[in-house]
Amino acid sequence: MTVVDAHHHVWDLSVRDQDWITGPELRPLRRNFTLADLAPEASAAGVARTVLVQTVTVPEETPELLALAGAHEPVAGVVGWTDLTRPDTADELARLRELPGGRYLKGVRHQVQGEPDPEWLLRPDVRRGLAAVAEAGLVYDLVVLPHQLPACVAAARSLPRLTFVLDHLGKPPVASGALEPWASGVRALAALPNTVCKLSGLVTEADRASWTVDDLRPYADVVLDAFGPGRLMFGSDWPVCTLAAAYGDVLATARALTGGLDATGRRQLFETTATRVYGL
Repeated sequence: MTVVDAHHHVWDLSVRDQDWITGPELRPLRRNFTLADLAPEASAAGVARTVLVQTVTVPEETPELLALAGAHEPVAGVVGWTDLTRPDTADELARLRELPGGRYLKGVRHQVQGEPDPEWLLRPDVRRGLAAVAEAGLVYDLVVLPHQLPACVAAARSLPRLTFVLDHLGKPPVASGALEPWASGVRALAALPNTVCKLSGLVTEADRASWTVDDLRPYADVVLDAFGPGRLMFGSDWPVCTLAAAYGDVLATARALTGGLDATGRRQLFETTATRVYGL
C-alpha cells in the first residue's frame, strides 16, 4: 500500500531562525532538517508522497517551501502561510500560485494555538481571509489547542465551502490521560461534513520518554469513531516527532492504532484521504 505522509516540516537555521524552538526539551530540534534528511527515512517506511507544512508566520517561508516542492520528491503538496487579516488575501494567494512551484500550494495554516484570543478564528477580518481561502479552492489547516475547538466548530459551520483539517487531533492532553473536554470538542467538529483530521502529533503530546501505544489508543479511538477513516489522514509531524520517536516508529504506531480497520479503511487513512483533500 502506498503511504502519504500528510504532515511534516523542514527548516534551515542559517536561512531563518525557528523562534518557537526554545528551552531544553526542544534543544534536539535546534539544527537543520532538510528533505535530504527526510527522503531516506520516508522511502524506508514506504512513504511515496508527503505534504510539507509551514512552521513560522513570515511571508518569506511559503515561497521557499513551494520552490522545494517543485524541485524535490517526495513532496506533493504544501500547506503555507499568509496573513488572513490582510484585505487582499485573495490576491496574495493568486500571487503565491504564480511563483515557482506554485501549483503545489494546497492549503494555508496559521499558528492559532499561539493566539491569546480563543475566538481568533471568528474575527471578521480572519473570516474574510478564510472565505478567500475557500474561493481559491484551498483547504485550511487548524493547529489549535483543545480550548480553541469551539471556535473551530463555529468557523467550520459558518464556512461550509471550506475544508478544515484538524492537525494533531487538536493536541489532546495525552500525558495527563484526560479525555474531556477535548473529546467533546473533537466530536462537535467531526459532526460537520467539511472537516477532516490528521492522525499526527500524538507521540509528542504523551510522556515523550515512556509513552506506549496503549497511552495513545483512547485518543485515536475518539477520532476514528468521530471522523471515520474516510476523513482521517496519517501525518508523521517529522522532525518534531523525533523528540519522542523515530520516523518509522511513528508510522508503525499509527498502523497499530488503526489495526482494526479493514483494507479499504487503511487505504483511506494512509493514502486516499490526503490525496483527495489536498488534491495531490
